[in-house]
Amino acid sequence: MKVSALNIYPLKSARGIPLREMTLDARGPAGDRRWMLIDERAVMLSQRDLPRMALIAAANGAGELVCSAPGMPPLRAQIPLPGLGGRLAARVWDDDVDVQLAADSAHSWFTQFLGAPCRLVYQPDDAFRQVNRVYAAKGVGVSLADGFPLLLIGQGSLDDLNRRLETPVEMRRFRPNLVVEGAEPFAEDTWHAIRVGDVEFSMVKPCARCSIPTVDPDTGEMGREPMRTLATFRRRGQDVFFGWNIVAAVPGTLRVGDPVTVLS
Repeated sequence: MKVSALNIYPLKSARGIPLREMTLDARGPAGDRRWMLIDERAVMLSQRDLPRMALIAAANGAGELVCSAPGMPPLRAQIPLPGLGGRLAARVWDDDVDVQLAADSAHSWFTQFLGAPCRLVYQPDDAFRQVNRVYAAKGVGVSLADGFPLLLIGQGSLDDLNRRLETPVEMRRFRPNLVVEGAEPFAEDTWHAIRVGDVEFSMVKPCARCSIPTVDPDTGEMGREPMRTLATFRRRGQDVFFGWNIVAAVPGTLRVGDPVTVLS
């Protein structure tokens, strides 16, 4: 088994960036989901609420977030300087997360493109967010991701799903950080700990999927597949599972092609 793809998502729920090499820091992949859109109540916004977010391309620049979207001029949002105000608590699921507001021009850009009031925020370096203690030790942090530092999916699992679909879907709909090839479909369900290159990971929680995989990443339109088919064989109780949330034992570096070894 080996790593076949690595991805980060600089802006939560915008398009991902494929990497050949990924650095892991105390929050997970460096540069991953440090930016987020919030509504007027300071609650996170995502493709669940605004499917057109799938059309936004976002990349980390030198001290800034660089964004583009159809029909919009490029946006360059500077990382807010620490200690200059604009700090607030934003809601990410059940967590109140310390963030800083970007400049007003960034809010206007997203509001215009998405057709709904938006504010752009950044998670500063001194803002710590604890991973749920049910699944991780005290001091294990995470960015503005839904709840865990990384998401792993086996390529064999997607291939199995696509054999059941009338129209196959791409892996990018499921927004993994780490894709592993060379394993049987859903082999990851049986893993407890793995080594990727020189980095060890705990497989802490299967990923319960929401409606985001039904959003076409090329059109920003929401449909019914692949969740309708996935629910026929991956439902457990009220949830449908695809992929695994994982936590690194220590920071390190991952590369496409790294060997993947099951430790337990």
